[in-house]
Amino acid sequence: MDTLNSLALEVPIVSARYAYRFIRFMENRGVKRHTILEDTGVTEDMLESPEASLSINQVLAVLGKADWLMTDERAAFEFGQQLDLPSHGLLGFAVLGQENPRRLISMIVQYLRVGLPLMDMELASTGSTFRIRLIDTWGLGSLRPCLTKIYMGSIHRVSSQVCSHFSFQFDFPSVIPEEDWKRLAPGCEFEFNANVSQVTMPLNGLPIRKDDASLEFLVARTRHDRNQQTLEADETVMQVRELIMSQPGRPCTTENIARRLDISPRTLRQHLASAGTSFRELRNDIRESFATLYLKDTNVPLESIAEKLGFSDQAGFTKAYRSWTGNTPGDVRRKARKKK
Repeated sequence: MDTLNSLALEVPIVSARYAYRFIRFMENRGVKRHTILEDTGVTEDMLESPEASLSINQVLAVLGKADWLMTDERAAFEFGQQLDLPSHGLLGFAVLGQENPRRLISMIVQYLRVGLPLMDMELASTGSTFRIRLIDTWGLGSLRPCLTKIYMGSIHRVSSQVCSHFSFQFDFPSVIPEEDWKRLAPGCEFEFNANVSQVTMPLNGLPIRKDDASLEFLVARTRHDRNQQTLEADETVMQVRELIMSQPGRPCTTENIARRLDISPRTLRQHLASAGTSFRELRNDIRESFATLYLKDTNVPLESIAEKLGFSDQAGFTKAYRSWTGNTPGDVRRKARKKK
């Protein structure tokens, strides 16, 4: 893993709502909250705050504690099945309102890639059959099977309204018979020790069901219509921050971010303005955080830091960093070295 990825692991980018739901899931299985949270850097206040975010390392620490406490290797998949669209936040509700099945699958993948950036996802389709392949971009090691099962469980839950059959493949073993797995997802197929981890699912050709979840969406939309624009703007800010953190260099532009969110640059600017910020402010805030981590915790040359963060030269980086912090990069690095 390169230095940039190592630093990115420390940046808060995953909503604490996922950790909160996971802790509740484990508590229902008899595991005490303090047992999981001990030595993870995750506090009770973070779990209870709707605005809190966790770093990748904090998420992995929580999962690492819980993984060995799971007595049933299907538990991670079962937890994923509890992550329905509303649990993914406001944009999850927006996806829920999508009536085009093909568009729904595409939006699910797009949102999970940004809202839950622990694994990447590759979407492909042949006719009316979709395939979603999971890709480990962080070097998850022994926790990869656990996260893979969480993702697969959630994909099964949120895609079930347009797909009635799923074929799951996992690139790791299982000691549980396939029939036991099928109890979690009747009518589906499970294969382990495959070459890749992926799910294949044909569209069922039926209209999207207007079930209780859809009704909840309509009720929520009616009750909170006045606040919806603000909430959408806040969710967009979260997404933009996560995308910038994944690529803070020169390719990180308003146009490229808007394209990845499938909206126009103008709409992106409007959402950010509604939230009281701008793309420039968000990008500079993240570049400042990354730069400070580089300067204090690594020996990466200043010109290399400048290049990684999208500056054309070291002088431009120095000028920008001084405007952000009041200090030069050299001053920060010298002070950090004196403390070591």
